[in-house]
Amino acid sequence: MGKKVKGLLSFVAWLTGVLVSLAVGFAMTGSTLTIPWLPSIITVVAGWIVVITTLVSVVLAVLKQ
Repeated sequence: MGKKVKGLLSFVAWLTGVLVSLAVGFAMTGSTLTIPWLPSIITVVAGWIVVITTLVSVVLAVLKQ
């Protein structure tokens, strides 16, 4: 497999991870996705932590390039 194909696959995997993280984080902040044994506010806070850390990692990855 060529270098370009490996780079493209790595990018697609990274982008998929970012999209899934944001989807889960925003679902948690909107109380669509909950954890049954945790209070709702903890789930919402955890969702915001996921969203913020994902966005920070995207910015850092872009700045690294």
